[in-house]
Amino acid sequence: MPTSSIHTLAVHAGERAAKPDFTPVATPIHPSSSYIYEDMEALDAAFSGAHDGPMYTRYGNPTVTALETAVAALEGGEAALAYSSGMAAIHGALLAAGARAGATVVAAQDVYGATYALLTRLLASQGVTARFVDAADPDAVGAALAAAPSPAALIVETISNPLLKVADLPRLAEQAHGVGAALIVDNTFATPYLCRPLALGADYVVHSATKYLGGHGDVLGGAVVASAARRRELNEINKLLGANLGPQEAWLVLRGIKTLPLRVQRQCENAVRVAAWLAEQPQVSRVNFPGLPDHPQHALASRLFDRGLYGAMISFDLADGDRARVFRFMEALRLVLPATTLGDVYSLALYPAMSSHRALAPELRRAIGIGDGLVRLSVGIEDPADIIADLAQALAR
Repeated sequence: MPTSSIHTLAVHAGERAAKPDFTPVATPIHPSSSYIYEDMEALDAAFSGAHDGPMYTRYGNPTVTALETAVAALEGGEAALAYSSGMAAIHGALLAAGARAGATVVAAQDVYGATYALLTRLLASQGVTARFVDAADPDAVGAALAAAPSPAALIVETISNPLLKVADLPRLAEQAHGVGAALIVDNTFATPYLCRPLALGADYVVHSATKYLGGHGDVLGGAVVASAARRRELNEINKLLGANLGPQEAWLVLRGIKTLPLRVQRQCENAVRVAAWLAEQPQVSRVNFPGLPDHPQHALASRLFDRGLYGAMISFDLADGDRARVFRFMEALRLVLPATTLGDVYSLALYPAMSSHRALAPELRRAIGIGDGLVRLSVGIEDPADIIADLAQALAR
């Protein structure tokens, strides 16, 4: 560097060193907001899309790209785009699928509450019509799609939040494609360890990376997996939305993914024991868990899900449950954490009427089966006997 000025040295010394002849074992974190090229033609090619190198982090980042590569591989997809949150990912997928003025989106009636609010508030204000249907009723889905003017998308969850219904993805894909609509599948609850919706006909697979992918309650993020062509469209939209995932957050999710199969295997095995125990408790009137033989979609889940596992999410109704009774139960928990998330290594309990589905009117919640006594449980990796013991003492109190 041709200077001895401390002012210039402080800015430039040590930066932009020559490329090393080694490769780090762990993916580096690239916090740079922009990138330089010695060859301006290469920079121009990056801006045009002819070259996939980064030039500005809103357009792409090496650490984020590493995460996208990993998520796409896990889901068996061609490409993925990372987002700053799961809701940003859902929004991006809907826009890419054609959710615009005059279009209709058909959605599962018990979809995540924020997804419901996105459809009925923000997108509705922009001229999108939302129709909600029981995704477990193929005749109702077919009728809704057939009656929908300009159907753009059918959006469902592999395992629904919070009623744990299982979507017949191959049939839903056939129905959506039959009317020219895309199938968007939120695979957050199932994870690619249990199910790969793209292989079953889905066009877009969405994840809240905050949950099982990250897995440790320390990061917010989302992702959409799709074909390479659809990924390009998602990215063009996101250049304008600006819902980018930061490199620090991308690195945390990527680190979490390393143990995803180990965590999910343990969580699913724990959930089987916890659900079976809950089903025997007199203080519990109903348990929703696809792994129980009396679950309406148990046989379907057995066909769709790999490894004989059924997820690690459970919901259950307290007998004669109401807000006050649920609050007492939640406050009595000592090991299980009453937190507004899921998929962590910790076991977590949530009251849908208060949090995840607060956006739904009480009468609508009850109509679709989300009663005032419903509790959602995300089973963690602790000793299952300890989880059960904590639930037992809280139910007793």
